[in-house]
Amino acid sequence: MNTPTTPIPDQKKVGMVSLGCPKALVDSERILTRLRADGYAMSPDYAGADVVLVNTCGFLDSAKEESLQAIGEAIAENGRVIVTGCMGEEANAIRAAHPSVLAVTGAHQYEAVVEAVHEHAPPSQGPYIDLIPQPDVKLTPRHYSYLKISEGCNHSCAFCIIPDLRGKLASRRIDAVLREAEKLVAAGTKELLVISQDTSAYGVDTRHESKAWKGREVRAHMTELARELGQLDIGGGMPPWVRLHYVYPYPHVDAVIPLMAEGLLTPYLDIPFQHASPKVLRSMKRPANEAKVLERLKGWREICPEIAIRSSFVVGFPGETDDDFKYLLDWLEEAQLDRVGAFRFEPVEGAQANHLPDPVPEEIKEERYARVMEVTERISSAKLQAKVGRSIPVIIDEVGEPDEDGDIGATGRSQADAPEIDGAVYLRNVPGTLAAGDIVNVTVEDADAHDLFGILS
Repeated sequence: MNTPTTPIPDQKKVGMVSLGCPKALVDSERILTRLRADGYAMSPDYAGADVVLVNTCGFLDSAKEESLQAIGEAIAENGRVIVTGCMGEEANAIRAAHPSVLAVTGAHQYEAVVEAVHEHAPPSQGPYIDLIPQPDVKLTPRHYSYLKISEGCNHSCAFCIIPDLRGKLASRRIDAVLREAEKLVAAGTKELLVISQDTSAYGVDTRHESKAWKGREVRAHMTELARELGQLDIGGGMPPWVRLHYVYPYPHVDAVIPLMAEGLLTPYLDIPFQHASPKVLRSMKRPANEAKVLERLKGWREICPEIAIRSSFVVGFPGETDDDFKYLLDWLEEAQLDRVGAFRFEPVEGAQANHLPDPVPEEIKEERYARVMEVTERISSAKLQAKVGRSIPVIIDEVGEPDEDGDIGATGRSQADAPEIDGAVYLRNVPGTLAAGDIVNVTVEDADAHDLFGILS
């Protein structure tokens, strides 16, 4: 006689659309990890999802419009949509555009999102599935991971509403950050991208409190965090690539440069300078604008010649004169930054800058944007051309299929290239054994304004 069995019910499936910055991507990963632990499966498309989450961006009006379009697409394709993220703070605007959304929650409101999913797509599984341990959900490739060290920001920059959206600085415990990093490396991460709204301020809100880690006390401070991350081992005694993003140039940033020279920290700093003109920086209410940045850049390069500096700049800020813009161009020529992004100023609802006098006409913004990109592209081209003939370390992101001649190409990044925002290294004639996440030496054969081309050394 056959013993009757209880069938395991199908898992409820959740789809995710994640918009905006890497910090929002980390939020999406956390939400999905929690839902996975609650027994949900992930759906790669709209059709298979019982509910779709849209993690929105609300930083600029253009980003809000993109978020509303994404919500509309999810509603059209699936119909059951929960909205979260930065634009979730504007629930009335979302519901006005899309009255059928099931729920709206704000930035990093993880519990509220999970509660909404439970309400509108209750988990149907029992202990048969819940007892199976599930790995963390990652929306990035296995070999690199974003490591969020804090939420919020204490600054009140005139063009920014992030403190309103995400609140004041709230640093994570350093032992929790290091434990997460160790876990990521054990799972195959070769590159850690440290992110926050203000990485340099990590631990300020907790007075840099110490926690026990590996039998010693470690302070919640950017420099100590960087040193500890450099002690992790991805195999063969090699540390992971550790890349610092959103670093304001406070004086203590000088202390991380020797760690780069020692090989504990990837020689890369992402510093949001935003402008160079002292007058414009004052109008922007930017922190640390009194620093003698050009002198410090020179000093950093003397300590660590390989250091790559990336930054972003706003053109057309209210009150920016021709002299202010010329000051920026001259500064860029002297600074010789490795990677630069530029943005035309765009009013954001709720930002102080909207009330400043002397707005810059759109056609002048466009002209200034084009000139900044022309200057920085020329600088980038010269810097990359200087690498031709050298052998550099490269992390592999993707290996292609053999072409008609059996040759295989691959795409990777140098230590000067963060994923998604910087350039790439394109390789030819790689062996079929090469895999994503491998760190290899590459001889650079050619370069253009943004990318390098080469072959395995």
